[in-house]
Amino acid sequence: MTSSSSDSSEPISSAVLTRYAGALIDLAEKGKSISKVQQDLRDLEAMIQGSPELGHLISSPLVSQKKQEIIINDIAAKAKLQKLTKNFLGVLVQNRRLNILVGVIRVYHKMVSVRSGEVSVRVQIAQKMTATQEKNFHKKISSAIGSDVLVETVIAPEILGGMIITIGSYMVDDSVRRKLERLGSALKKGSNQNTVNLKEVV
Repeated sequence: MTSSSSDSSEPISSAVLTRYAGALIDLAEKGKSISKVQQDLRDLEAMIQGSPELGHLISSPLVSQKKQEIIINDIAAKAKLQKLTKNFLGVLVQNRRLNILVGVIRVYHKMVSVRSGEVSVRVQIAQKMTATQEKNFHKKISSAIGSDVLVETVIAPEILGGMIITIGSYMVDDSVRRKLERLGSALKKGSNQNTVNLKEVV
């Protein structure tokens, strides 16, 4: 394989992520290992989220290709990754595209979701949920929708609390920020009318 350079500071287009994730899922499908590869990717994502240092080594353009190869080989051995997953990571390293790994993982999950008929749900929360909270949320949202779901969690401190749930074009904003905005609007209106029904706000 030939190595091609890529400036990691360039914006990552969805087309690039889709191309790499699509190639991986097609190969996984041929090898009947879609689920196994997906589990590998979940493990990798957890490692990256749990280690800022690893995240830096993967995303920084200042880290040499050779060092990234050593890191990936070490991770593959310790995590006992599928051969396909390891080879795919090797391609990213050689193409100097390891910085898009997290994005590719997320697109892969969405592709698996589409192929299996799952519903994709995006939830924004102010702080990370515990494992128990994630499990309960997944169970409740699956029950409410009547279908298995793929949940993408986004940490958004600016919403202050609560959550914003997006399913396709449908969005439910139950964030503290939104409630405060509604409260502020109601208070402004109430200052003119000398009354405000707080129950309608919160």
